[in-house]
Amino acid sequence: MNMSIAKIGIITVSDRAFTGVYKDLSGKAIAKTLNEYLVSTWKKVYNVIPDEKALIEKTIIDMADNEKCCLIITTGGTGPAKRDVTPEATEAVCDRMMPGFGELMRTESLKYVPTAILSRQTAGLRGSSLIINLPGKPKSIRACLDAVFPAIPYCIDLMCGPYLECNEKVLKPFRPQKDLKN
Repeated sequence: MNMSIAKIGIITVSDRAFTGVYKDLSGKAIAKTLNEYLVSTWKKVYNVIPDEKALIEKTIIDMADNEKCCLIITTGGTGPAKRDVTPEATEAVCDRMMPGFGELMRTESLKYVPTAILSRQTAGLRGSSLIINLPGKPKSIRACLDAVFPAIPYCIDLMCGPYLECNEKVLKPFRPQKDLKN
């Protein structure tokens, strides 16, 4: 078990947040939620960037390959608008895709809004990093993270990343019980 400090990347993809038209509430919502979930020490690697596919790709690659983030969470750019290119950028830089994350997030979001079917959230792996695309609204971010986060610590365990210990009063992660016979 790797007990090193986890680095977690948070990328807000928004032309308007990048140019200062409005404050980045989404990235702050992710950090707040992670602080509630995690007991283990973690370090935030944070960036606000415009909806530019090449820049999204470059930022994800930097966080995965150079910063060594075990988890990279993006927010924004997952809808059907022409500039919503976060899923394409994520797919372009991943070694393997993890479609179950997007499926579960859309299923959870459909409990609240029928337009959840318009969301194109996805997830994938690059090296030892799990990359997850979230929607851009703080309320949706929390609903989606509540749904998928129980699987994230074990996914990171399987990639030999740092051990993410959770506040089980807030969120109980799933980790299979070790076979005591062996």
